[in-house]
Amino acid sequence: MASVPTELSKARAEKPLLAVLKGERRDPVPTWMMRQAGRYLPEYRQLRHDRGSFLELVYDSDAAARITLQPLERFPEIDAAILFSDILIVPFAIGQNLTFVAGEGPRLTPPLTSANLDDLTPFLTRLEPIYETVAKVRAQLGEGKTLIGFAGSPWTVATYMVAGQGSRDQSEARRLAYADNERFGEIIARIEHVTVEYLSCQIDAGAEAVQLFDSWAGSLSPAQFEQWVIAPTARIVAALRERHAGVPVIGFPKGAGGKLSAYARETAVSALGLDETVDPCWAASELPKDLPLQGNLDPLALVAGGEVLETAVGRVLDAFVDRPHIFNLGHGILQDTPIEHVGELIALVKGAR
Repeated sequence: MASVPTELSKARAEKPLLAVLKGERRDPVPTWMMRQAGRYLPEYRQLRHDRGSFLELVYDSDAAARITLQPLERFPEIDAAILFSDILIVPFAIGQNLTFVAGEGPRLTPPLTSANLDDLTPFLTRLEPIYETVAKVRAQLGEGKTLIGFAGSPWTVATYMVAGQGSRDQSEARRLAYADNERFGEIIARIEHVTVEYLSCQIDAGAEAVQLFDSWAGSLSPAQFEQWVIAPTARIVAALRERHAGVPVIGFPKGAGGKLSAYARETAVSALGLDETVDPCWAASELPKDLPLQGNLDPLALVAGGEVLETAVGRVLDAFVDRPHIFNLGHGILQDTPIEHVGELIALVKGAR
C-alpha cells in the first residue's frame, strides 16, 4: 500500500513550478518573469506615485506584498510570485548607506574602494521587514502558486559595494580582486555569510524556492569566475541545503556563456537560469539532461510582440521540450513592455494560441 503523502508533499505536488524545480517535466510549461513586479505595470507606477521612493516601498511590508502579488492578479496564469525587494538590501544590512537617485540608480556609501570593511557597523535588523513581506505574500498566495525569494550572489553584490554604484565593466571590483585578493575575499565572505542567513530566513518566513542573481558574472575571466562566482555560490547552496533540505535554489549567472557547464556541475544548484544570449539548443544539448533549465526569451522580443514574439517563444519551447523547463525571460522585463504583449506571451506558453 502506498504511503499517505504529508500535507507538505501534497502542497508541492499541486504546484507545477516546484515540481519542475525537483526534476519533473510539466506541460504546459510553468512560467514567471524576472522583475515581473515593477515599472511596466500601471498599478505599480500608481502605488509608487502614492507611497514614495523605491526603498520606502521595499521597507513597507504591506506595500511590498501588494506589489509582489500585482502580476498574478493581472495575469492569473503565472505560476510564481517573486519577492519585491532589491539585491542591495544585503550591503545595507552589512552597514553601507543605501539610497536610490532618480534617473541614476542605487548608491552605496562609503564605497569600499577606499573605506575599510571593518569600519562598517552591521544592522541585520534591516532585513526583518523583508521577512514580513514574505510571510504576508505567502498568506495571500493563490492555490498552486509558488513563492520565490531571492538575493544577489556575492560577486554581483560586491561590485556595487566596492564601486558604490553600478558600472558597465565592474572594473573597480575586478581591480581590487587582482590587487588585494585577501581583502576582496573578506568582502565576499561577509556577503556570503549574510546571504545565507537572509535566504534562510526568507525560507522560514514562507519562500518555497530561492534564486541567486549574479547579474555581472559575465565580466570575469575563467579563473576569477571560478573563485568569485562558482565557489561562493557552491558554499551558499550547500549551507541552504543543510538547513532547508528540499528547498530548491535557482542559479542565474548572467553572461556566463561557456562557463555554464562548470557552474551547473560545481555549484549543485537545483536549476539553472539562462540569459538571452545562450542558444537554447546548445543548452539543451550540453547541459545535464536532468537539470531543470529556466529561460530564456529575449526581453526585447517581448517588447516587440506579434510574430517576433511568437517565433522566439516557439524556439525556446521547442529546444527544451524533452527536459524540465520553466519559461522565463533571459533577464528582467523592461519598463516599456506593453501589457498586452505579456498576455500574448502567457497565452503562447500555456498553449492558448
